[in-house]
Amino acid sequence: MKDAKGGFVLSNSPLTAGVAAQRLGAEAYAQNFADLQPVLAPHEARVAADRCYFCHDAPCMTACPTSIDIPLFIRQIATGTSDAAAKTIFSQNILGGMCARVCPTEQLCEEVCVREVAEGKPVEIGRLQRFATDGLMAKGVHPFARAAPTGKRVAVVGAGPAGLACAHRLALHGHEVVIFEAREKAGGLNEYGIATYKTADDFAAREVAWLLQIGGITVRTGMRLGRDIELANLQAEFDAVFLAIGLGGVNALHAVGEDLQGVRTAVDFIAELRQTADKSSLPIGRDVVVIGGGMTAVDAAVQSKLLGANSVTMVYRRGKDRMSASAYEQDHATAAGVRIIYGAAPVRLMGEGNVQAVEFAYTHQGANGLELGERFILQADQVFKAIGQTLTDSFIAKDGAKLVKRAGPVWAGGDCATGGEDLTVTAVAEGRDAAEEISAYLKGAMR
Repeated sequence: MKDAKGGFVLSNSPLTAGVAAQRLGAEAYAQNFADLQPVLAPHEARVAADRCYFCHDAPCMTACPTSIDIPLFIRQIATGTSDAAAKTIFSQNILGGMCARVCPTEQLCEEVCVREVAEGKPVEIGRLQRFATDGLMAKGVHPFARAAPTGKRVAVVGAGPAGLACAHRLALHGHEVVIFEAREKAGGLNEYGIATYKTADDFAAREVAWLLQIGGITVRTGMRLGRDIELANLQAEFDAVFLAIGLGGVNALHAVGEDLQGVRTAVDFIAELRQTADKSSLPIGRDVVVIGGGMTAVDAAVQSKLLGANSVTMVYRRGKDRMSASAYEQDHATAAGVRIIYGAAPVRLMGEGNVQAVEFAYTHQGANGLELGERFILQADQVFKAIGQTLTDSFIAKDGAKLVKRAGPVWAGGDCATGGEDLTVTAVAEGRDAAEEISAYLKGAMR
């Protein structure tokens, strides 16, 4: 609250009065967390596919990290063979169903679409991809069959997008795969780290179950590297190892008051929300502040609003053009009622036991980096930190450095590896490509 001079003074009332569950009615929760973009109807898909020029040297295909033959699968939809379109997609990206939902297509394939360049309206590649993949998956059909068993065994550590893609491709080549996952469920980022309204109806878990139909893959959950399993033991037991452990650490704000109650990481908040069936049971603040400018920050901010927060403010230390969250995601956040403040950094978090406000300083680029200027205070009874993740907490990382992608019989991929871009589609590509390298290595070892 403010005093007569406009300064901020701490309230004597307990903060917990501002954090509450059941802020909305049951119908509101159901509507707020329903599928953001339902799948296209068959007629809609045919109309959308007819807009494609089927370019021979397609820029959209080049922009796709998994190099899906986009003109081919869209032509297959246009000619009424959507199952064939799905197989075209899955041959390059076995998690094509999830990527159709969460990929920033507006920054990748659709941004370079010829129709976008000429008319400002691209072919709806993402929604067409979902139409094809959802259609085939709904039939319970797995489009690939394993090769003859090779007798080789590979350990995959981490059941996120990179680990799953690697495991599937290795199984396809006939190798036996054991996935070791630290959490209770497989899926990684797809299961725990993405907004619920993007992956409604438990899609992440259903996709994992569908992927495992290839056979030859065993998933062992609750197995953390360095606690339950050791890298040296995996190397001794298996013919190769693929590390896809993600980013377990979370960057700190390094601001006074960061340890106050009501301050938590955005990734933990999103994970809890994803695993809670009754969204009305989740307490949310009246005034929520999210610190960060990436996709995680947007997901945390938007879902805070959907849970019934009165005001939600995202604060990012640099300008709008430097935000890692796409312009589409930023627009989605503001449309949901989230306020975004650019060019401000947290100085201290204020409160007595519980957070009640955050003091920020406007930033500007100086000779030695960002410099702090005028300060302001935002009232907050809940604060989410979303300023990036790191490998610092991993025993195999040194000073937060990412892992090299190959070191002898041990490979690494996804967010934990050098070059990781914090995108599901990039992680899938790295897992798939690592599997091809591992398979070639194993075949060479069989000679």
